[in-house]
Amino acid sequence: MDSHLARKIEKAKDYALQPERVKFAKYTATFKGDNDDHEISYESEGWRCTCYYFSGHDTCSHIMAMQMMLEDMVTSDLAATV
Repeated sequence: MDSHLARKIEKAKDYALQPERVKFAKYTATFKGDNDDHEISYESEGWRCTCYYFSGHDTCSHIMAMQMMLEDMVTSDLAATV
């Protein structure tokens, strides 16, 4: 194995143990809900979800689950609701 590649792999392992280095600025995913799939996204203005509940409440179980999974990797006022 190339010595430079080996060093990059070791550095990646070290970085992976330091999630505080990462802050998401933009994120999009498909969330498989119990009844349907929902598109969720995160941008500087906050979270969005295509589910019916989100449209009336500005949060939903899909977003709360993602906030729990991503913990401190996103910065949003909505994170304080979890």
